[in-house]
Amino acid sequence: MDQNLAPLRTAYIALLRDTIINAIYDDPGMAPLKPWQVLKRLAGSEHRIKDFDQSKRDKGLDWPSVAHSMIGRQRMDNLIHCASHVIERGVPGDFIETGVWRGGACILMRGILRAYGETGRKVWVADSFEGLPKPDAAKYAADKGDKHYKNAVLAVTMEQVQDNFSRYGLLDGQVGFLKGWFKDTLPGAPIEKLAILRLDGDMYESTMDALRAMYHKLSPGGFVIVDDYHAVAGCRKAVHDFMTAEYPAEALNIQEIDGTGVFWQRA
Repeated sequence: MDQNLAPLRTAYIALLRDTIINAIYDDPGMAPLKPWQVLKRLAGSEHRIKDFDQSKRDKGLDWPSVAHSMIGRQRMDNLIHCASHVIERGVPGDFIETGVWRGGACILMRGILRAYGETGRKVWVADSFEGLPKPDAAKYAADKGDKHYKNAVLAVTMEQVQDNFSRYGLLDGQVGFLKGWFKDTLPGAPIEKLAILRLDGDMYESTMDALRAMYHKLSPGGFVIVDDYHAVAGCRKAVHDFMTAEYPAEALNIQEIDGTGVFWQRA
């Protein structure tokens, strides 16, 4: 690894981050419409545009109208730290995000691999590309009343995400797509080892499906990142139910990112 390239690598990754969250052009966020406002909009349009708020974009507390990610600068910086760490220390394995929206976090991971000249890893993009599933409250009581499936903004097609990768010149053979519900796609996914496991499925079911299918593939020294830990109670419960049952010692390693997301490193 050529250390002389480190400043250029750092600058490229930072520019890629800021472009993905569109902090450069002050991309405004979206807010839910009131019932009387919905009647004035076309069917399926559920949001209005707000003014840009830098503090919210830093912490991923708004839903950008145009940007390719809603996770914000601080969770992006956490992802940069984790990805750079495993590359520089040779922790083996691919990178995956389960629940990708417009693909921004996966685009960043692929860009980091490019910046390091890392050709032996793959970024896996796992999503239904149809939004979130309806809650199965009979099987997962923690998801009772969850309404994410009603939000059309969360349904971004695979073709749209692929087009977003292409806009950065990062759609190639080191990107793999796993289309479908996690319970169907993740158990049989052609992944031997992981160095980064990033979970952004919001719900208990989605989080638990990803942990059951992928956690045992995470290399020692690899990282787990849970985007919605503090934002969705079902997500947080899934993490604790799984970790206390399967990996109780590692459950003690959970660290805060920005008040919404958490991460930990596998021992």
